Amino acid sequence: MQVSVENLGTLERRVTVSMPVERFNAIAGSRLGEIARTVRLKGFRPGKIPHKIIEQRYGAQVRNEVFGDLVRESFDEAVRKENLRPAGSPQIEPTPAAEGELGYVATFEVVPEFGAIDLTDLAIMRVTADVLDADIDNMIETLRTQRRVWSPVERPAQAGDLVTVETVSTADGVRRPVEGTERVATVVGSGMLANEVEIRLLDQSTGGQFTVQVAHPVDASDPELAGKTAAVEVTVVRVAEPHMPELDVEFIRTFGVRSGQIEEFRKEVRANLERELKGALMARLREEVLDKLLARFEGVELPARLIEAEARAQARAAEQQAREAGQADASIPFEGFLPAARMRVATVLLINEVARQNNLRLDPQRVNEMMRLIASTYEDPKQVLDLYRNNPRMLQDLQSRVMEEQVIDWIAAQAQATEHHMTFADAMQQRRV
Repeated sequence: MQVSVENLGTLERRVTVSMPVERFNAIAGSRLGEIARTVRLKGFRPGKIPHKIIEQRYGAQVRNEVFGDLVRESFDEAVRKENLRPAGSPQIEPTPAAEGELGYVATFEVVPEFGAIDLTDLAIMRVTADVLDADIDNMIETLRTQRRVWSPVERPAQAGDLVTVETVSTADGVRRPVEGTERVATVVGSGMLANEVEIRLLDQSTGGQFTVQVAHPVDASDPELAGKTAAVEVTVVRVAEPHMPELDVEFIRTFGVRSGQIEEFRKEVRANLERELKGALMARLREEVLDKLLARFEGVELPARLIEAEARAQARAAEQQAREAGQADASIPFEGFLPAARMRVATVLLINEVARQNNLRLDPQRVNEMMRLIASTYEDPKQVLDLYRNNPRMLQDLQSRVMEEQVIDWIAAQAQATEHHMTFADAMQQRRV
């Protein structure tokens, strides 16, 4: 095999590979021979099918497969031989066949040179938090609130009541809705409706009517009302008060705790909160470490094609979500995703480089723990485990996630870390929207 390398830019390379055609013919011939021995065709005895028919039916497919296999093998061999580290998949173009030779040209980008990465002086803040009994009490009350039922009342509305209203908004001659009324419901004090409306709902009874002036923000979903002050006519349709379920055996069993015992229920709630807290703390640590790591290497040139490919992938995912939400003709330009794509590419390359320089390897036990943790949140954990084990793409994504967490933990252990303790509630708050 002969290999030549051209530099097309700081990171872009063109590798030309040629190999003896005899090797290709030998492999293709062997595979066609195996097909001739084993394939069954109507009208022919096994192993007695004429070579011409085998060639007509399977020749092109087999040669394409053999060429693809040889490209993968020879490309891996070539980049090892030339000490190249591709960033992403190469673009392969077959070259015109020469006498006795077969070849192709591979164009690709290489991983940038980060140099020796010393993280001992990296200053990071590591958040810690604990699940306290008060946090368990709060979660149980939240679960009770989610199961509350509503009973209509004739009295005026109070904070915490569920009030159903019909509204009509008018601004500069524009009426919303155009015809009829819009019916919505809000828990008084929740902020679901405009503050001007919710304040007036207090002490209103069923059948009550009032009009308030509501200033709509400039980014309101309805462009006809955005940035305008509208007169909102409100009619109270229904007032209902909440009834919380008792914290009894029946209520506890609805959460899968068969004994119905409060002690076991609290243990289950604690385990769930600790699992969520662990994820939140890792997310905070990941954000902290990557912010500092990316800032340190922000001047390093990154593979432009890889960034564009990532941006296009993110745009396709956004389009798919839009279509699933009912926007059948969703078309989202990829350019808007370039900053996020650049950050993602930089993250992956740096994580891989830190792992390479420090000989960090994926921990299979940690993968299994993560898999079991994810499965435990579903009704049938075994089904989820089987899904991961039988789906190479899902398993690979999980392994990448675990490897990234391993590297983040390793970096945090090497860095100059200071601890900052938070309450459970504060630690669970998202730092970025």
